[in-house]
Amino acid sequence: MDSAAVDARAPADACGGGYQLLEAVPDAATYRHLREAAGLSPKTEEAARRGLAGTLFAVLVREGGETIGMGRVIGDGGSFYQVVDIAVLPGHQGKGLGKRIMAAISGYIEREAPPSAYISLIADGDAQHLYSQYGFVHTAPKSVGMAMLKH
Repeated sequence: MDSAAVDARAPADACGGGYQLLEAVPDAATYRHLREAAGLSPKTEEAARRGLAGTLFAVLVREGGETIGMGRVIGDGGSFYQVVDIAVLPGHQGKGLGKRIMAAISGYIEREAPPSAYISLIADGDAQHLYSQYGFVHTAPKSVGMAMLKH
């Protein structure tokens, strides 16, 4: 079920255990599968297609020919960046792959985001510990996240 769109800007990076990390945007089917299998909210085909087109940066983790993890950065490319879609298939969790994804995203942000850029994410459950390792802190009480989901 995998035919990720490869971004030719960066070669694959071996991340141990037979895994490879590469800068690439997943196709809509792979994206939807990873989100649902990793316990993130499902997205329609249309939402996935439109959203993926707005990706500033993305990484995939592959094992053999299968994409088993991903992470993306979206935003306006100047003032605002949001880290989204950090997902690793359950059978591959606990192997440091989330850290590899976040390290690649952090490298992108360090290289590309100008001073004063606001970088945000929504941390679900246990993932807060992972994100704090990359400099993310709680914004409350100064600000709190709010969301709206279109049904």
